[in-house]
Amino acid sequence: MIRVKLPPHLRTIAKVGLEIELQVDDPVTQRAVLDALETSYPMLRGAIRDHSTKQRRPFLRFYACKRDLSLESPDAPLPEPVALGQEPLLIIGSVAGG
Repeated sequence: MIRVKLPPHLRTIAKVGLEIELQVDDPVTQRAVLDALETSYPMLRGAIRDHSTKQRRPFLRFYACKRDLSLESPDAPLPEPVALGQEPLLIIGSVAGG
């Protein structure tokens, strides 16, 4: 099982707690996790990725194992601790302002 932590606004939309678990087949990639997340929680479609391009929304970032994975290919394998369910994939709402 893959563990995913969502920011407060997405937890509210999906009506879930801080962390959710998803079944994701190998290879475990950002795309595979987000596909599973949107399948299990269809109300999140379009909230994390654009509906048509499937690109990450500008004010969301992906982290795992103390690394920013936001700019990595969505088809790159996630770190092994994430794939094994030992560490969560963090989806973080970035902060902007002046």
